[in-house]
Amino acid sequence: MQKTNLFACGLIFAASTAFADSHSHSHDHIERTPAPEGASVYFISPADGDTVSNPVTFQFGARGIGIAPAGVDWPDTGHHHMLINVAPDEIDFSADIAFSDTSLHFGGGQTEATLELPTGTHTFILVMGDQFHVPHDPPIVSEMITVTIE
Repeated sequence: MQKTNLFACGLIFAASTAFADSHSHSHDHIERTPAPEGASVYFISPADGDTVSNPVTFQFGARGIGIAPAGVDWPDTGHHHMLINVAPDEIDFSADIAFSDTSLHFGGGQTEATLELPTGTHTFILVMGDQFHVPHDPPIVSEMITVTIE
């Protein structure tokens, strides 16, 4: 299980992504990996509308696509990215998912993370990325969930 801390000041994330950080990929022309037909990602927990206390354990699921670490080129696979307080229309699906204070990368193939979050209401979306953190074509995106932290 991965433990990630979220610091209230500036919503800064420190995810354990040593591999991904050292193997980030820049693209002059991005060729997106085809998504397996019918593939989906979703939150197992917490559920949309839940009120929880810290630390919060998020569990992710996937159907119709395998989970593989970043940098691994296996057919019909990807790895999770969790976007926090990002609206779906703000996501650029034509570029690699940037490392930022609102984007956690699970390039080790993790399907669970424990976070310390500031109190308040936050939104979360999962986006599946290929070996280079680029969303598949078409993008494999979860429903947005809203969680309140006490």
